[in-house]
Amino acid sequence: MEVKVQGERWFPAETSFTDEIKDLWGNWYCDSEVGTLRSVLMHRPGIEIEGITEENFAEYRFRAPINPARARQQQDALADLYRSFGVEVHYVKNQRNDKPNAMFMRDLLFMTPEGAIIGRPAMPARRGEEKAVAGTLASLGVPIIKTINSDGYFEGASAMWINRETVVIGTGSRTNESGALQVERELRNIGVKNIIRTQIPYGSIHLDGYMNMVDSNKLIIFPWHTTYDCMKQLLDLGIELIELPYIDELKQGMSLNFVALAPGKIVMPTGNEQSKNLFIEQGIEVIEIEMDEIINGWGAIHCMTAFLNRDPV
Repeated sequence: MEVKVQGERWFPAETSFTDEIKDLWGNWYCDSEVGTLRSVLMHRPGIEIEGITEENFAEYRFRAPINPARARQQQDALADLYRSFGVEVHYVKNQRNDKPNAMFMRDLLFMTPEGAIIGRPAMPARRGEEKAVAGTLASLGVPIIKTINSDGYFEGASAMWINRETVVIGTGSRTNESGALQVERELRNIGVKNIIRTQIPYGSIHLDGYMNMVDSNKLIIFPWHTTYDCMKQLLDLGIELIELPYIDELKQGMSLNFVALAPGKIVMPTGNEQSKNLFIEQGIEVIEIEMDEIINGWGAIHCMTAFLNRDPV
């Protein structure tokens, strides 16, 4: 007589999400600002930037009205440059037509080794942009490990990878304590050991306004906006601090708003000769691209680029 055994007789797989992500989800990974860039998410400016006028540009925190055709041309040139270096460029789908800041993609997500953290913008004029980003990531197969919720707000440019175990998170006008804590919990859950917290000063809105990694152990900083405690922790981790003192190029030309294509190789906005020479003196390979129209929106290369995949350093 057959005896039927009740209950399950199997054991769950013990492999980690990290070990399975590439096979089950795709090649999505980021644990640095400088590892060889493989895949990015951008939003090509649409009709939403055609309504920026002398009367309303400040409402959206633009520096000046923007020429839509020229802005698109400059972003297209950046995307083509990425492709020329083998970077896969993805675009956001179904973005709202009333969100002229939506091209500044870095603010809307922060990529990790296990998936994306979806931001929640601080500005009321930007709320809702993240929905189209989340939908696009889902369609690509990028895991979403967190969406900032409750009373938190967080923008991706408020966080910066230093290495696989270290992330700087800044709080200020664009990221509050609740949002920062939500991000910190997720990062610790995936193995980040060092969370360096810092205040973003009144004169900046994101970390990339005054610091940016240029190589695996080199950080360019505008020293008057950095805090001692943050810089001391980075020095103790072996990070070399390179001071950039050219405030006009930093603020008007956005010379720190660059993207590393690989360790020690960056693409930066044109018109910043002193900053460029400083980078070259530090052994950095520099590629320049025109961004003056995009800068009218108070953003540039780093602001427009959300990393989806970088090689580990």
